[in-house]
Amino acid sequence: MDASMEKRAEADKNTNINSQSEYDSSEDRERQSRELKAGLHPLKNKFVFWYTRRTPGVRTQTSYEDNIKQIMDFSTVEGFWVCYCHLSRPSSLPSPTDLHLFKQGIRPLWEDSANCNGGKWIIRFKKAVSGRFWEDLVLALVGDQLDYSDNICGIVLSVRFNEDILSVWNRNASDNQVVMALRDKIKRHLKLPHGYVMEYKPHDASLRDNSSYRNTWLRG
Repeated sequence: MDASMEKRAEADKNTNINSQSEYDSSEDRERQSRELKAGLHPLKNKFVFWYTRRTPGVRTQTSYEDNIKQIMDFSTVEGFWVCYCHLSRPSSLPSPTDLHLFKQGIRPLWEDSANCNGGKWIIRFKKAVSGRFWEDLVLALVGDQLDYSDNICGIVLSVRFNEDILSVWNRNASDNQVVMALRDKIKRHLKLPHGYVMEYKPHDASLRDNSSYRNTWLRG
């Protein structure tokens, strides 16, 4: 493909993305109007909780997709608290388990069209404190309290044997300025104690080594 064709293809891709974004924004405005009329408190985005109970020793992508279960969705403050109060706390979840909170229309998969060019910031916690940080991160995402929130796809709690891992997925791993600004905002919002290290890994790297949390690229 020559340079002119590549530019045309990139322009068409950006046009499609912008058109979809405008359509989604229109749908959100209509939803929010309906919810306000019903006396509810609409959120900026609609969200979905997903649950994955991973099978030890089985790492194929097909089996991982089969294990992802959508458990509940919400689009209002009232709906969020109904959902959240029925969720198990991190300390009661078996290992290995993943709990995902993503914007509606985005699956918690590396290959999803909203995720495929992005990556994730990773923070590892001792199991005794992970629940508090997970709740703070959930409230920040749902309440649209993080800068560059349109660049955020969702968040994940990964319960493992010796630690729990929180990750924040974003759309564009190549925009270093946004990636680093998001890191700084997460650190400030969670008030991470000194000594906690954040790691970043693009999803295409995860696809290559079939690993979510090994071989991370950035640390800070």
